[in-house]
Amino acid sequence: MNIQSTVEQSSLDGAAIDPAVGAEFALFHTAPSSVEFNKLRKRLLRQARETIEAYAMARAGERWLVALSGGKDSYGLLAILLDLKWRGLLPVELLACNLDQGQPNFPKHILPDYLTKHGIAHRIEYRDTYSIVTDKVPVGATYCSLCSRLRRGHLYRVAREEGCSALVLGHHREDILETFFMNFFHGGRLAAMPPKLLNDEGDVMVLRPLAHCAEADLAKFADAMRFPIIPCDLCGSQEGLQRNVMKSMLDDIEKRMPGRKDSMIRALANVRPSHLLDTGLFDFAGLAAASPED
Repeated sequence: MNIQSTVEQSSLDGAAIDPAVGAEFALFHTAPSSVEFNKLRKRLLRQARETIEAYAMARAGERWLVALSGGKDSYGLLAILLDLKWRGLLPVELLACNLDQGQPNFPKHILPDYLTKHGIAHRIEYRDTYSIVTDKVPVGATYCSLCSRLRRGHLYRVAREEGCSALVLGHHREDILETFFMNFFHGGRLAAMPPKLLNDEGDVMVLRPLAHCAEADLAKFADAMRFPIIPCDLCGSQEGLQRNVMKSMLDDIEKRMPGRKDSMIRALANVRPSHLLDTGLFDFAGLAAASPED
């Protein structure tokens, strides 16, 4: 059976495949043909599609800037979005963007070579944020916060320059849960990463279509697709980060009680303000029992 007929059979909900999008063929031509991989691929596509629809992320004719770091999650994000677009399920234009932050020994050729090979529209932006982070952050402190702010600012700028209405990030289920517990334990607030967020300037939407995708699934997907992974030597080399502590805690909970991560992510979309303690969300002062006369 040829590639075209194989993919037509696996097209989600019988959606019309867009023959104009050729990147999917290049991306998935060497992918495994096993039943296990096809189930994994369809699961990730379904979860991303449901998230995009539930949060009304896509509007026909828009252009999205897809942040590509070189890690498994951003590679997976790009492949899944291209797959949805190829199937006619995502009516937007995609532009991949890597921000080269000037990290020592960063392999500059890997991402542009990969994107060019597969015919994926892209932009490589160089900004030396590494020197700024290492200069401003004391030795032994974590780089993540400042690094993230600088990176996000440049990506917003690129999105504006490229006429993109949205910046799309590869944060997954575990990223959201880890952020929730970091805020819970250390920030004294109930907050996580929303799947859809408007930036402070109000001109660029931040989207996270992989919000319900499991990190383990994305790791298996990356291995099967043989993405040329680039490790983050800037923040990944630091030990003892609070996010790593949260990750270990969640993994331990999931090991002891399988399925808890799914329950937790569902809970973030099932809030009961009257059963919390926030007087700004629920009018406790105006809450009163009915009198016998009433």
